[in-house]
Amino acid sequence: MQSSAFSLSYTLPAPTSRKLSSSLHRFNSFSAPVTFNPLVTSSSSRRFPSISCSSSSPSPRWISTPELSIKSQSDDSVVVRAADSISESADDEASKSKLKDTLVLGSLFGLWYLFNIYFNIYNKQVLKVFPYPVTVTAVQFAVGTVLVLFMWTTNLYKRPKITGAQLLAILPLAAVHTLGNLFTNMSLGKVSVSFTHTIKAMEPFFSVVLSAMFLGEVPSIWIISSLLPIVGGVGLASMTEASFNWAGFWSAMASNLTNQSRNVLSKKFMVKKEESLDNITLFSIITIMSFILLAPVSIFMEGVKFTPSALQSAGLNVNQVYTRSFIAALCFHAYQQVSYMILQRVSPVTHSVGNCVKRVVVIVTSVLFFRTPVSPINSLGTGVALAGVFLYSRVKRIKPKTA
Repeated sequence: MQSSAFSLSYTLPAPTSRKLSSSLHRFNSFSAPVTFNPLVTSSSSRRFPSISCSSSSPSPRWISTPELSIKSQSDDSVVVRAADSISESADDEASKSKLKDTLVLGSLFGLWYLFNIYFNIYNKQVLKVFPYPVTVTAVQFAVGTVLVLFMWTTNLYKRPKITGAQLLAILPLAAVHTLGNLFTNMSLGKVSVSFTHTIKAMEPFFSVVLSAMFLGEVPSIWIISSLLPIVGGVGLASMTEASFNWAGFWSAMASNLTNQSRNVLSKKFMVKKEESLDNITLFSIITIMSFILLAPVSIFMEGVKFTPSALQSAGLNVNQVYTRSFIAALCFHAYQQVSYMILQRVSPVTHSVGNCVKRVVVIVTSVLFFRTPVSPINSLGTGVALAGVFLYSRVKRIKPKTA
């Protein structure tokens, strides 16, 4: 048998230069130069193409190198650190701003209390030797008027543009503001500072009554409950007050009535936003109008008693009376101005709480300064009344449920 040998072979077609170049170009975006080196194997005469890539750069661009990944991670960490730094910087700025606002607000409260203490002390000293409350009140409004005009002239505070309609709306406010301060000075001239401020703790009672009568605001059960300790405490303190007299008592009550009437009138008349004024401007205008209203009344009722000759004929130290009167008037205007500045920064409830604390500070300071005799029952009545005021300021936050 003759055997035959069959040799099967498959020849790979050699890729063309154009197709290979196009394929490599798609694979390598940097287009490195390509060189073909045909190699001949020892067992066959066929030629297989061998591909080698060369580039002028040390490493092929189409091969992924770790340097790019490291650089990307480094850039990301830098961005993260920068974002953290910006966030920390913003937090620091916010903390500094909050701390600054807190310090400013605390300073304003301190000045409010300090001016009020000095006003009550110097005012009481003047009224003890110069028993003319109308003249004293007119002098205080005169000093306030000079200060307001000075601030407007020097542009320390913007001078407002007032219309005739606004002046007519403000006139009732100025009238009750004048009466409120006049009655307060009348009470301070008759009874002790501590007793006057204990009676003035009944301001919330008059506020609730007048608001219900003229504004139709029905008080909640919580507000009515908070008024009970106020009324009871004032009654207990009045029964045991060493300096009690009816003129001082009713003057302080009249002061409560007129001051709260001012608040009610302010809500009733100053309702149009286009005609509304900020609190400091409104207070400044009221001060000037109060001086204009009271100056002729003081001359008519008490005469010209504040001249050096009149004071000397009464046996008074002119420089001492003038100095104390000026300091009292300055503090009178300053503490009310600061009070409105605080009201622009905090809520009315917070301001009411601060006013309650101020009254406590004034009462304690006046008792220590003037060595006012205070019995334990009198102290208890004052404490209960002030606690009621604090409770009233808290329950005002409770909103009535609407159906």
